[in-house]
Amino acid sequence: VKAYVAMKRKLSVGDKMAGRHGNKGVIAKILPEEDMPYLPDGRPVEIVLNPLGVPSRMNVGQILETHLGWAARVLGVHFATPVFDGATEPEIKQKLQEASDRLREQGLPQIVNESGKTVLYDGLTGDAFEQMVTVGYIYMLKLSHLVDDKIHARSIGPYSLITQQPLGGKAQFGGQRFGEMEVWALEAYGAAHILQELLTAKSDDVAGRSKIYEAIVKGEADFNPGVPESFNVLVRELQSLCLDVELIDKNAAAKAEEIGAGTGRPVVATVSSIEG
Repeated sequence: VKAYVAMKRKLSVGDKMAGRHGNKGVIAKILPEEDMPYLPDGRPVEIVLNPLGVPSRMNVGQILETHLGWAARVLGVHFATPVFDGATEPEIKQKLQEASDRLREQGLPQIVNESGKTVLYDGLTGDAFEQMVTVGYIYMLKLSHLVDDKIHARSIGPYSLITQQPLGGKAQFGGQRFGEMEVWALEAYGAAHILQELLTAKSDDVAGRSKIYEAIVKGEADFNPGVPESFNVLVRELQSLCLDVELIDKNAAAKAEEIGAGTGRPVVATVSSIEG
């Protein structure tokens, strides 16, 4: 006996949707119908897409689909546009013109002009937007990437045996990746201490983990970060290529000079001594 349990999952902020041209994205905001931009005849639009998703990706198909969808709705017909044999731009322009002529003949407001654009009004203020906006009908699909399934947080969890960094992914109870661009953002803000904590104690500084825990237990605010394990991995990789890497410990050299045990040569710290 097979039992299927079905449930409704209403769209929420963070859910993923896509058109039929690879134009995917996540929902940024959900507004009441009365606050949505509306057409000159008072009808609100159902979804607003960011125009920045078109030029750099060069997927103009979504614009053509919007135009053709509007023409099909006005003319009351269905259009089939197969792959590699779809409607051409001149054909879509012709259909938009036919739709405008049809509305004019019936004495109805044209709303969308021959270029496929119309004046939209702000649902909150009632003012018209400065630029005309492309409006039409398209297919938008809800993808099986729902924010409720993806939301995840980590307290203390498993670490990789090689890099000693937290594992990735919800299934492994992993950490949130703090990538290059996120590091640049914190650098731009000058948040040096937060950045140091993220890249050492909260990542792969094995000794630093216990140090910071000890500092919290003792009620101390400060702790001395150690060397990230990823650096040791790099050193070992270089050693496997027969490249001898010497790490100079300036503090140890200075202490040796103070007690008169200096050799004139910087004290070399090995990987094992750093780990200790």
